[in-house]
Amino acid sequence: MEGSYNYYIVALSMVIAILASYSALSITAKISYSSGKVRYFWLAAGALVMGNGVWSMHFVGMLAFHLHSTVKYDIWLTLLSMAASVIASFIAFYITMPKQINRYHIAVGGFIMGTGIVAMHYTGMEAMVMPLELVYDRSLWALSAIIALMASYAALFLFIRFRNQASTSGLKWLSAVVMGFAICGMHYTGMKAAKFYGHADMATAGHSVDLFLLYGVTVTIFIMLFISWGAMFFDRYVLEKMAYQDTITGLPNRNEMNRFFNTYAENESVGVLFLDLDQFKAINDTLGHNVGDLLVQEVGKRLGRFVRSDQQAFRIGGDEFLFIVKRCDQERAVQLAKDILQTLKEVFRIDGNDLHITGSIGISIGTILKSDSSILLKTADTAMYKAKKLGKNQFCVYTDEMGVQEVRKMELEKDLQLALEQRQFFIEYQPKWNVKTNQLYGFEALLRWQHPRLGLVAPGEFIPIAEETGLIIPMTRWTLEEACRQCSVWHSQGIHQPVSVNLSVRLFQTNCLVELVTHVLQKWKLDPQMLELEITESMVLYDLNDIISQLEDIRKLGVRVSMDDFGTGYSSIGLLDRIPIDALKLDRLFTNDLETPSKRAIIHAIVLMAEQLNLDVIAEGVENEEHIDFLTELGCYVMQGFFYGKPMKSEEVMKWADRAADA
Repeated sequence: MEGSYNYYIVALSMVIAILASYSALSITAKISYSSGKVRYFWLAAGALVMGNGVWSMHFVGMLAFHLHSTVKYDIWLTLLSMAASVIASFIAFYITMPKQINRYHIAVGGFIMGTGIVAMHYTGMEAMVMPLELVYDRSLWALSAIIALMASYAALFLFIRFRNQASTSGLKWLSAVVMGFAICGMHYTGMKAAKFYGHADMATAGHSVDLFLLYGVTVTIFIMLFISWGAMFFDRYVLEKMAYQDTITGLPNRNEMNRFFNTYAENESVGVLFLDLDQFKAINDTLGHNVGDLLVQEVGKRLGRFVRSDQQAFRIGGDEFLFIVKRCDQERAVQLAKDILQTLKEVFRIDGNDLHITGSIGISIGTILKSDSSILLKTADTAMYKAKKLGKNQFCVYTDEMGVQEVRKMELEKDLQLALEQRQFFIEYQPKWNVKTNQLYGFEALLRWQHPRLGLVAPGEFIPIAEETGLIIPMTRWTLEEACRQCSVWHSQGIHQPVSVNLSVRLFQTNCLVELVTHVLQKWKLDPQMLELEITESMVLYDLNDIISQLEDIRKLGVRVSMDDFGTGYSSIGLLDRIPIDALKLDRLFTNDLETPSKRAIIHAIVLMAEQLNLDVIAEGVENEEHIDFLTELGCYVMQGFFYGKPMKSEEVMKWADRAADA
């Protein structure tokens, strides 16, 4: 028995196939952008839309087919055909979900989806309950299966090709049309393969189709499609804007940056420029967060000038911005960094204030497929901090040497705690000499680290790490106690000289410094005059009143206080009459350039000022007799440097003291 078609309903089935294909294409974009449980939600949604779209197209096509005979549908076989289509789509999407896949993945996924479509179609045909016998033309049956497999392969290929394009495009619609016609082609080829046989009296029984089932299924699918479109529309235009756009600058935020790195699959060089504003914290603290937000907003506008189709700006933190540049080489990245820094130097007029800021930029260039995106971000961040150390308002390109330094820093940070526990630290003592009396003036305790694998680690390398991690507190406690113990031992051996210990501002922040010093002095029965504590100028940037109060309490114990590295980094001259200290230590920066008249004039001025404030002056870095002559002429008599003695271990001090006494 030959059937006929209602071509209007045939057209409707094609429309359903096209809409389902387009919806599935759009949802696969969400699969790529999402992570965790959300990713599986979109995976399930895509499988439902694709599977049910193909299934609904089949039954609408059956609605278009007139057999002139009573036709009903077995509900369980009908539902089984739906499950076959959805499950096959889910498995196929799951196989091709990873960011990096090859043709093998597409082939396997296409085979599974195609098999599911064939199973859905012919299970749906078996669901037909009618007084006719159904047989198939084997050639056409095989052709319909081949079309299903080819259509499935094409569908997955297009899903992968367009899943990173979140926006609507004509090319995506064209792909949906191709997929829709391929799916319909499989269905109607399968229908052509079907042959219906029955008795002559059955042919005139009239046309009867289970319209309730077919129309109910069609309406349900349309509702589901519109709901999925509505969810995607809301997600794209409302939730995405909230989640992926910075509210102050309007630039993409850190979430959008992460999404780019998670979805970008091109094997080409990418440049990452990490920008940090240099004076932002000071502006925030002095003018308020409202002005700070307005400043960030204006910075965002200026950075927006550099946004192109192949380079995008992101705001990833308070005063941190990032540029991602596709197809980037070092020359292009450097030029962009120069342009950004020049733009930032232009004055910002905000809320009646003329604000001048600069930026520090770190540049890292690499290929995402060859390295994890976090490595590019980390290396750019490392280069940015290097730029800040170079004096700010700079850019710096990441090099392998920086990477070695960063790895070494991380290793030292990891081993610091273990070094304390295993007593890898030791102290060397450097003498201070008074040339006026030609006598020993005291010793400075200098902390050293003998790493079991890396050897002797310089203090300038591990002290800043200890400051950052807070380990400087137990390290200084140990140094203070060990130096006082050694000083007590020397006292019993006839060396009656004080020892000085450097203090970190972290010790002041514990609010137990005075108790610590008192405890150590009592423990080793040491005269407080035998201990000197050295502070740095940078401490004036913290809670000055609290530091002054603690220093006054320390001096009341009889302990001397000196200011180390005076004249470098921060100027505290205006506070010298307030800070309770006994001596100033001139940094070796002055000693190394004594032949310069201007430098000698500065030292002479410092010495005169110290005399008026009843402060001793100690010069560091004295290495030859010329230094001694210059400093003596300028009125500085206490000196410390290699000329008098290099830092030495405690057991060497007695020998040095004997030689010095003989000399």
